[in-house]
Parts: sequence; structure tokens; C-alpha cells
Amino acid sequence: MGFPGIMTDKDTAFQNEPSCRSDHDPRSLPVEAAWERIRTVIEPVHGTERVTVRQALGRVLAAPVQSSINVPAQDNAAMDGYALRGADIPAAGTQTLACVGTVLAGASFTRAMQPGECVRIMTGAPIPPGADTVVMQENVQCAGRQITIQAAETPGQNVRPAGEDLLQGDTVLMAGQRVGPAELGMLGSLGLVEVPVYRRVRVAFFSTGDELRIAGSTLEPGQIYDSNRYTLFAALQRLGVEATDMGVVADDPHVMEQAFTDAASFADAIITSGGVSVGEADFVKEIMGRLGEVAFWKIAMRPGRPLAFGTIGQARFFGLPGNPVSVVATWYQIVQPALRRLMGEDPQPPMTFRVRTANALRKRPGRTEFQRGVLSRDGDGELVVTTTGSQGSGILRSVSLANCFIVLPHDGGDVAAGSRVEVQPFEGVMG
Repeated sequence: MGFPGIMTDKDTAFQNEPSCRSDHDPRSLPVEAAWERIRTVIEPVHGTERVTVRQALGRVLAAPVQSSINVPAQDNAAMDGYALRGADIPAAGTQTLACVGTVLAGASFTRAMQPGECVRIMTGAPIPPGADTVVMQENVQCAGRQITIQAAETPGQNVRPAGEDLLQGDTVLMAGQRVGPAELGMLGSLGLVEVPVYRRVRVAFFSTGDELRIAGSTLEPGQIYDSNRYTLFAALQRLGVEATDMGVVADDPHVMEQAFTDAASFADAIITSGGVSVGEADFVKEIMGRLGEVAFWKIAMRPGRPLAFGTIGQARFFGLPGNPVSVVATWYQIVQPALRRLMGEDPQPPMTFRVRTANALRKRPGRTEFQRGVLSRDGDGELVVTTTGSQGSGILRSVSLANCFIVLPHDGGDVAAGSRVEVQPFEGVMG
């Protein structure tokens, strides 16, 4: 599939380009524009399956779920107390009623309530026929099998009506919705056994670079351990895709081309780290020219400017930078929402809010920056964000120390300490 109106590798996109080490390139694609290009190209995977409700956790629904029942099924008590007729509440003073039975949650009281009667009832138990009000037990005086109530009570109080949560026929969950803990509980409340979900997205990932070594090996001068595959493995696992780790691929064009060919034979998406700058050994762009198409290969963001997006066969390709912080930033801002769309979701922009920064922040206009920060409360209880220190794209510890991105907009410049900035928390309440 081509990219209409988008320059590909078969054009002059890769000629005379600034190095990825250049601090700024005015021809880089703004982050919002890059995401829009991705959004218009990626569609959900074909193929669905039915899974048990518990297996649906973390999966994306392939069809809407409708309720076949009312939830709750009957009017029921919102608290422990006494069920009675609202008409028996006195206009003034008190009223004595005869207690004619008890109804527990899961049981029922089928005899119709008569004037002057009440029934002891527990939270969740169905309201007896003829009753329409529950008086909480703390507001009742008991004497044997009689109770006395006050005029202060209100007819209809403390009753949860049938269908208060869901009405029969209601659309409970939409197609494209990810099933989390709350959604799983909703499915359980309907008594469902199975639900339709999109099949799992298959993702192949590997690192490139002769300098990389796997954990457990001995480092020679100039060599480093590969951290990017660990980062991507963790991120892919949490996302819930079928991830295949293809290891470290050498900076050899023939070896690398074979890796791409192998990955494209089974994967819906291919993610690489390294090899997308303009260094002598960066072969990814050259290989893409033979095997597929590139929609763009650099975006105006820091960290993460050299990022390629394209297609190889039926697989979507994401070529991430080699620096470890750039991998984290491009994953969260570009790759993860793209994969969510591939999984059948309609990903929403991440939640952000404005807080005061404790630090002065350096920023050049013409790119969106995602600096790492720690969001906390100051002595007055106000939220404030502090940077984690050096923001170099090779300092992975700046991410592990942080709990948010400080998002500095494309056209913005330096930020003075005490100014308000946009922050994007790493974790959601139910994340």
C-alpha cells in the first residue's frame, strides 16, 4: 500500500539530509502531522475471535456489547433497613408499623405489603411487592415485632430501581473499546460467557548495530549492552500484542534485509531501533527502498527526531532511533497509539495538565520536546514539576527517575522557572 501525496524513499528524501546529531532540522515533520499521517494509513487488523470474559482482559472488543437484562434486575434496597409503603410515612409525628418478615440479599418476599406493614431488608435484597421505600435501620425504633418511624422520612428513598445501571437493550461497551478491570466487571454483571475481540496484533522487533551485545556477554572496547529490546519487550507485553524478539541484527545490509523479509512474512508491525540516521552504517533507509515505502523518516521532536514510518508488504514499519531515551519517547508518543489503532482501538490523546515548573527549561522553537520530570506537591500542596537533570537522549536513568513528560510545544522557546508547563503522567489510575 502506498502513501498518496507523501514523499517516499524512491524520491530524494534521503539525499543531502542533516545528520541525526544535528540539533534542529526545519524540514522535520511536526509531531501532530506525523501522527495524522499514521492515523490515516493504519486500520485495525482483520480477524476476530471469541474468548471467555476473563480472557478478554486487555483485549479490544470487535463488536458492541448489549445488555440482555436489566441491571439490577429488580428494584432493590440501597442499604440495610426496613421496606415499607411510602404512604405509611406520617405527615407529622411518628407512625408504628408491624414487621411481617425479613428479606436477605439473594432471597425474596413475595407477599404484597399491606398498609401498616414493613419488612426487615438487607442491602441488595429485592423490594417486596407493594413497598417503595426503605428506612435505614439507624432511623428506626424497634419494640418486638414493631417499629416506629419519623415524619422526616421521604417516600421512595433508599431504593435502587431496576435498570438503574443498565436497561435491557442498552449498548454497554462499544466496538474498539479495550477491556479493563471496570469493563470486565460490566461483562460479568451481564452474565456473559464469551465476547468477540480482535485477534492479537503480531509485532516483530529487533535492534541494529555492531556495537550492541546481549546481556551476559563480555564487553570489548566500544561495545555496549542492548537496552532497547528490553524496553520494547516490556512495552509490547503491557500492550498485549504477540511480540517476537528477533535479537540484535548486525550492520550488514544483506543480514538486515533478510531480517526485514523474515519479519514481514508474519508480522503486522515491525519495530527496529537504530539504523535510521544518515551514518555510513545506517542501512535501514536503503533496504526500505527495495522492500517497501517510507512515509516519513524524521519528525520535529526531541528526543527522537530520526524516526521512520512506512510499510513492508502488509506490515507497518517503525524505525526508532538508537538512543534509549529516544526509544521511550517515540514509543509513547508515536508507536503505542499507532499499535492501539492497529489493534482496533481509537486511541485518544494522552491526558495532560498544566503545573508550575521548579526549573528553568531550555527549548528551541521548531520542535516538540518531551523532557523527563518528577511531578510532586510542594509545601503548600500545589502540584509542581522538576526535571530529572540532564536531558540527553542516551541517559535512560532520566526516564526511570521520572513519572511524567514535560511537554514543550513546537513553537515555544525557553521557559522560566515558576512558569506553567504541560505535563503528561506516565501512569493512569487504571493503567
